[in-house]
Amino acid sequence: MRRFWIVLLALPLTMSDASAQTRPRRPPIELGPDDKPAFPAAPEGFDVRRDDVPRGKIETVEYDSSTVGVRRKMRVYTPPGYDDQAPYPVLYLLHGIGGDEEEWERGGKVDVVLDNLIADKLATPLIVVMPNGRAQPNDRAEGDVFRHAKSFETFEGDLLKDVIPFVEKTYAVRKDREGRALAGLSMGGGQALNFGLGHPETFAWVGGFSSAPNTRPPEKLLSDPEGAAKLKLLWISCGDKDGLINISQRTHAYLKEKGIPHVWHVEPGGHDFDVWKDDLYHFAQRLFR
Repeated sequence: MRRFWIVLLALPLTMSDASAQTRPRRPPIELGPDDKPAFPAAPEGFDVRRDDVPRGKIETVEYDSSTVGVRRKMRVYTPPGYDDQAPYPVLYLLHGIGGDEEEWERGGKVDVVLDNLIADKLATPLIVVMPNGRAQPNDRAEGDVFRHAKSFETFEGDLLKDVIPFVEKTYAVRKDREGRALAGLSMGGGQALNFGLGHPETFAWVGGFSSAPNTRPPEKLLSDPEGAAKLKLLWISCGDKDGLINISQRTHAYLKEKGIPHVWHVEPGGHDFDVWKDDLYHFAQRLFR
């Protein structure tokens, strides 16, 4: 964690709008022959609400966190026509260091993107759980958000011991590894790779969007190469103008060296929701197929 702090604080940072994502002044970025889009950009209007599309529902729910010792909030998306008797697969979707459980809804229009994909039969109907990855009693993104970076590590226990059991008790969801996906942006992208690759018995679909320096070094991240190779989908992506792209590049390079199947998607853009919405659009279409 000390090294993580040094890396972040060494970057001259400014904060974005309400999502408060880090935007480093970009150091020189070196793109190699592998660093290119794996898919075309999402079509115009993919994130615009359409009157002819049935709408899912997003609600705030509270759960008791034995890890943190308080009741915590998360947002949960259920698809149009949610049937409490039909088990759905679940995507656990994580925010960045300056965000919270509402960030994907505010900046990523997660409900609109998924409603459109489901209506067009491009995505499997699913439930999306958006917890707060800052596992501490006061989990608001206030003041110096970097001071509480350790709580993003603590969230691993909260996710596995508290969030997932609550979801599986409360909603009609699948309870097998192939029915669970884990993804996130920036700090949440690092969490998703760390926790997902660390627990291949729990998640079969893992995605890191513009993963931050909290991402474990590849040799530690891939402590179980055989487990990683059994994932249904391992997704690594980043914008080609993102000052943190070296984190994702080193992960891709290691995966390639070890022969572990994965998607490497480098798209035009920086460290922002223009990139992350595009990631969600493509990632969601490849889940639970």
